[in-house]
Amino acid sequence: MARQDCEGLWMLDLTDYRTFLARSHSLIALLGMVVAFSLLADGFLTLDNFWTIMRQISVNCCVSVGMTLVILTGGIDLSIGSILALSGAIMAGLLKRGTQIEALNLYIGYGVPAAVAAGVFMGGLLGWFNGMMVTCFRVPPFIATLAMLTIARGLTKLYTGGEAITGLGPAFVNIGSGRLLGIPNQFWIAAVIVLVFAVLLRKTRFGRYVYAVGGNEEAAKLSGLNVARVKRLVYLLSGMLAAVGGLIVTSRLNSATPIAGEGLELDSIAAVVIGGTSLAGGRGSVLGTVLGALIIGVLNSGLVIMGVDPFWQQVIKGFVILIAVMIDRLSYKE
Repeated sequence: MARQDCEGLWMLDLTDYRTFLARSHSLIALLGMVVAFSLLADGFLTLDNFWTIMRQISVNCCVSVGMTLVILTGGIDLSIGSILALSGAIMAGLLKRGTQIEALNLYIGYGVPAAVAAGVFMGGLLGWFNGMMVTCFRVPPFIATLAMLTIARGLTKLYTGGEAITGLGPAFVNIGSGRLLGIPNQFWIAAVIVLVFAVLLRKTRFGRYVYAVGGNEEAAKLSGLNVARVKRLVYLLSGMLAAVGGLIVTSRLNSATPIAGEGLELDSIAAVVIGGTSLAGGRGSVLGTVLGALIIGVLNSGLVIMGVDPFWQQVIKGFVILIAVMIDRLSYKE
């Protein structure tokens, strides 16, 4: 009997260990990196470097929240970098050039709010199109969003003529470069988005629907849930959040470039996976994704300060993603 009790206690401890690891591995990794770089990289543990990291990850946080929603439903969105570029270009183009209707000899100028709204609308429209391809035409999410990656990038180059659109005015530039209460505006934007969607996922019916679709799509359908509508909505939100990322990038640089956001989808997926969201869907959180983005930001900052070759930085980042996935798989293994 005593032996059985010991075996039961051992199994309980193992289960508790796996649960702790599953919930805390991202935080443990982040703390470990901070300690390591503080010891190895001079100037890492400073207030200036902290805000540099916060500014660097603000865009990734915005788009990764949208990516989290999509992955929680069992999908993927490879188009966010291109949607970011096109949305930013539209904001910049409307501010700089307005709209000229030659047939009516009419020129329409745009203020900052109208230009920003148009860019976010475009992001949402492209995201909705992704959702329609996935739900109505049964195109696999990987293929549908890969096609949108190319389409949106091509439209950006057509709209800009392959040239950067610059000189967007101080009011627009202040959005990405200004400060409120001594804290960068882009940090406030990312923080508000994270807070809103963290509450949305955990405290609302929509959040429960997202987890239900990713956890077991067939069961969700049988329970009467409109799965297609939920999927279309998460892709729409992903596109809108990519456009918010485009707003930050464009206003911070005072320029919209055709190559903006290239490779961002990889950093976004990395942040989501490192943060503990399952690529199979149904498990994960916005706060976990923020931890993942912080890990990537701390890793990039530490390696740069240490003078590590950029090519080796890519190699190291790839291994970090692999390790994160392996830990995630092991920690939830039955």
